[in-house]
Amino acid sequence: MSEPRPLRIIHCFRSPIGGIFRHVRDLAEAHARQGHEIGIVCDSTTGGSYEDALFDEIRPFLALGLIRLPIRRSIGPADLKALWNSYKEIRSLRPDILHGHGAKGGALSRIIGSALRVNRYCVARLYSPHGGSLHYSERTLSGKAVFFLERLQEYLTDAIVFVCDFERRTYETKVGMPRVRSQIVYNGIDDRDFEIVAARPDAVDFLYIGMMRDLKGPDIFIDAFARTERIIGRPLSAMMIGDGPQQGEYEQAMVKLGLGRRIKMLPAMKAREAFARTRNVVIPSRAESMPYIVLEALAARKPVIASRVGGIPEVLGEDSKALATPGDALALAHVMADALTQAHWPAEVMPDEVRFKAIFSASAMSANIMRLYSELVSKQDSAPEPSSRSA
Repeated sequence: MSEPRPLRIIHCFRSPIGGIFRHVRDLAEAHARQGHEIGIVCDSTTGGSYEDALFDEIRPFLALGLIRLPIRRSIGPADLKALWNSYKEIRSLRPDILHGHGAKGGALSRIIGSALRVNRYCVARLYSPHGGSLHYSERTLSGKAVFFLERLQEYLTDAIVFVCDFERRTYETKVGMPRVRSQIVYNGIDDRDFEIVAARPDAVDFLYIGMMRDLKGPDIFIDAFARTERIIGRPLSAMMIGDGPQQGEYEQAMVKLGLGRRIKMLPAMKAREAFARTRNVVIPSRAESMPYIVLEALAARKPVIASRVGGIPEVLGEDSKALATPGDALALAHVMADALTQAHWPAEVMPDEVRFKAIFSASAMSANIMRLYSELVSKQDSAPEPSSRSA
């Protein structure tokens, strides 16, 4: 049996920040090391020096290059220009795979992939929601419009990849049962991320790390921290690391609550560097899909306290005592207090290390994704050519 041929793979996504960016970087590196050619198309207006440094790290694995152009977050006329510019760039690269991540990335990959196929060029079109549009409510007009567009785009899709069962179930509820091939491939992290990160002597009690926007719950973290101090009856320490549009609001909230000296704010940095600064990691999100920060923290052997949202219970366990009701600062505070006052809390609450690594490793993730890519390309290669196609 002949070896599968190297594939030309392009990942499309909007924002080079957070979990989607991490997911694409891991896939790009793993598949490039296997001999495949990888490219990235993403927004040029998002991110800063930290993201630029991450791009520099991944460039050696991008044989098809890095294409950055303006892609707005909201839907509007500017999308047509972004679509046309992306099409011109991608067409010249002649990809075998177009994998879109998030709502905007999914639209780019599927529309452009379909345009290429109209022009008699076969390319497999994949979509991974990563939460994205699934965070909308099906009861709102905007949500209904988004889910209608999601359903419509299934006609342009060869496969949908969900990063957790929660995401799959949410899609089925809000959009409908997929009418194309779909499967779950859990996010995974590299073996080098499974090394223990010891806490520094000056480590704080709690860490929030992520985007500074309400969806991720920084305001809940601040409120819960203040309540935890009252429950325990002494001053505590915390740190918030990240960047985002609402950072100023959270700084003002800390000042009003008199927490300015006990909660320190720092700009975005690598997760493992941040983990050394804390004894516990808190993920207070209002909504999530399968956040990488949970996986990274557990791999570094940091106790995790989180909201019961998205795929987090699939990692920590459905009945985990580390989970709190989403949006409930008091419930989160009680979990935070338990983590500090119960000596054996981490050992009793955190998931089994061996099982965790077997499920959430980057090697398993990249192998499952590549298996899907290869099957879709083989199907494309073996499909009969349209009778109208010239020899």
